Amino acid sequence: MGHDDTAGAQTHPIQMNPDQIYIRELEVQAIIGIRAHERIRKQTLTVSLWMARDLSPSANSENIEDTLDYGAVCRRLEEMIESSEFLLLEALAEAITTVLQKEFSVKWFRLQLGKPGAVPDAREVGLIIERALQQSPD
Repeated sequence: MGHDDTAGAQTHPIQMNPDQIYIRELEVQAIIGIRAHERIRKQTLTVSLWMARDLSPSANSENIEDTLDYGAVCRRLEEMIESSEFLLLEALAEAITTVLQKEFSVKWFRLQLGKPGAVPDAREVGLIIERALQQSPD
């Protein structure tokens, strides 16, 4: 069975704006896991992320200020993840949620976190979460 490169490119609840910016398989090093040997040295994690964003303003202006700077997102996630020491991927995913929503104002995203080599007979195990920022009623 081949690797599915389209796993994250799906529609999302924000139907008015289907544009997405993605980051695929960003590799980061982190202390993560519940077993004693996982707490000793950093392991490789993979981060794939699809984020909703109206791309028409930046397409018209060609100004990075009018879009979501994926380089800045990568740098911030690398910094946060590599300095963290979570026990579970689920907790790390929620910390990423906070960064994306508070620091980058991402309204909707799908996050895939992978832990290559965690299970001997699997290439990678992990989780996928999808979050939409709750809009406050006017």
